Amino acid sequence: MSDDRSTTDRAGGASTMPGPATHPGLLRSLAHRLVGDEDVLPVEGHLPSFDGATGWLNSGPLTPAGLRGRIVAVDFWTYTCINWLRTAPYVRAWDAKYRGLGLTVVGVHTPEFGFERDLDNVVARSRGFGVEYPIAIDSDYGVWQAFSNHFWPALYIADAEGRIRYHHFGEGEYAMAEMVIQQLLVEAGAEGVEPDLVSVEPTGFEVGADWRTLRTPETYLAYGRSAGFASPERARLDEASSYPEPGRLGLNEWAPIGTWTLAQHAAVANEAGASISFRFQARDVNLVMGPSTRGSSVPFRVRLDGQAPGGAHGFDVDAQGNGNLAEQRLHQLIRQAGPVVERLVEIEFLGAGAEAYCFTFG
Repeated sequence: MSDDRSTTDRAGGASTMPGPATHPGLLRSLAHRLVGDEDVLPVEGHLPSFDGATGWLNSGPLTPAGLRGRIVAVDFWTYTCINWLRTAPYVRAWDAKYRGLGLTVVGVHTPEFGFERDLDNVVARSRGFGVEYPIAIDSDYGVWQAFSNHFWPALYIADAEGRIRYHHFGEGEYAMAEMVIQQLLVEAGAEGVEPDLVSVEPTGFEVGADWRTLRTPETYLAYGRSAGFASPERARLDEASSYPEPGRLGLNEWAPIGTWTLAQHAAVANEAGASISFRFQARDVNLVMGPSTRGSSVPFRVRLDGQAPGGAHGFDVDAQGNGNLAEQRLHQLIRQAGPVVERLVEIEFLGAGAEAYCFTFG
């Protein structure tokens, strides 16, 4: 996907590669440039304007000129992105440790899905994630375009003169990013910059993926965007259709069962009992989903290899696999503690009006 939803991607997850994303040229140039080196970091251009933001949270509007003299870390995110969620504890920790020494973190919330444009949703989720630094609401992609950005998450770090000196797309490289922050603070004259790195204790969605066993990529369910569609009935755009039980699914294949409308934005369950089956290999199974009508709720049930998930249930379902769909957000269905092998997950919606957008794995 991109600014027009055609080439933009979530960086650092299974959708593009089997492990955390890296930027090879950038890492080559910075791999040996630690705090205290005589060489300076390469200059990548100046901090673009934030004028394209449609609003701000936790701050009044910020400008590159007004931020001059401070180190600025710009973090592009969207609240359903599992790849951003796994970076969030590090960004929060950098804000807490270095804000008083001259760092300003600016979160730029650029929505992927339509419901992420809803300001109330962004406010609720940002509070839930403990995001206290300034957030530029980028619902019209103005800041995204100013940065020529194409990824969630994306991190850009500018020095005290407003020059972008480092960027990274995706998860990982936390130590490198923090050492860049430290070096730029020292260059700017900050005192008391300790060389130790932050330590985080992630929970929930923020726990890093098990890259060793992860074999299933991020998978969209909207018409025309999904890989792995394996129903015996061909997909039909924006048309309520009945999809039969599939035969045995292969790894990374999925199929809707029951009456569904495969729209351009999501797969919409048209009846109680509509379900989705997906054969996967990953520790975690997450699904971006929500009720079609704000304020409504749809109960659902999850099965793992045809049984209640028991101890492998995610934190949005109980051991019997029961959950309730009341918010438009990422939901965790499965988190396994034991060996990770190929398995079949099924989610059945016990009422009509559920919208399923995208499976992610960890």
